[in-house]
Parts: sequence; structure tokens; C-alpha cells
Amino acid sequence: MKWHELGEMNCPIARSLSIFGDRWTLLIIRNAFMATRRFDDFQKQLGITRHLLTERINRLVENNIFEKVLYHEAPKRYEYKLTEKGLALYPIIISMSTWGNIWQNENKQFQELRYLHKSCGHVIQPKLTCDCCGQELHAKEMRPVYQ
Repeated sequence: MKWHELGEMNCPIARSLSIFGDRWTLLIIRNAFMATRRFDDFQKQLGITRHLLTERINRLVENNIFEKVLYHEAPKRYEYKLTEKGLALYPIIISMSTWGNIWQNENKQFQELRYLHKSCGHVIQPKLTCDCCGQELHAKEMRPVYQ
């Protein structure tokens, strides 16, 4: 199967991966959540080539994950801001971060990245819960169904 064909599959995970399923794109999105907005800043922080960064950012703009906003007229310079659709990726980023803290840091060689909830001032441990009953969700208690 070719990469571009993922977007046409009857699978929401495959369709999502067609937009942000490579390592660079997810790291760009992660940095956007950490307040990076400008092309040169993304490039410096990630060490990605200009060509790859341009390609990935253009895909994010085309798919309405980023909005391209002019911030300097001459020469033209743009910022890339997360759209509502882009902001909706936050649970994925925070879940991956939590998973990485636990499963990719078993020897505690890396400092853990935690998230502070500004409203209450506490560092949180995110959990998935059922929107109907409020119970925490576990894989063994779930069954996918198409509707």
C-alpha cells in the first residue's frame, strides 16, 4: 500500500496517519503545542532539513491543522498556528508523552515530561474516561464498533 492511499481507507487511524503519521510531523505538532510558531524555530529545535520541514508544514496547512499567518511583510514571513482541528490533537500528544514517560524510560535515564493543569495548579496524570459513566477506560474492556 502506498502512503497516500491511507487517507482513503475505511479506518480512522489510517486516515489520521496519512496526515501526521511520520516522526517529523508529530514532532512539529508537539513543538507547536510548546509555543513554536516560526519556520526557523521549528528547524533549529528539530534539526530537520528545510525541504522536509517545508513539506511537512505544507501538509499540515493543507489539512487545516496549521493556519499560515503573515507576521512580516517584507520579506514575507509567516507563523504557523494550530487551528481548532490542530488543537484537537492535544490528547494524542499528551497520551504519547505519558506512554513515553512510562515505557520508554524504564531505567529512568531521562527526565519525565509532566503537564501542569493551570486551573488547579496540579501536575496531572492523564486518563481516558467514559463520557457516559465516568469510569476509566482500559483496552480489555473495550470493543470497537462501526456506526
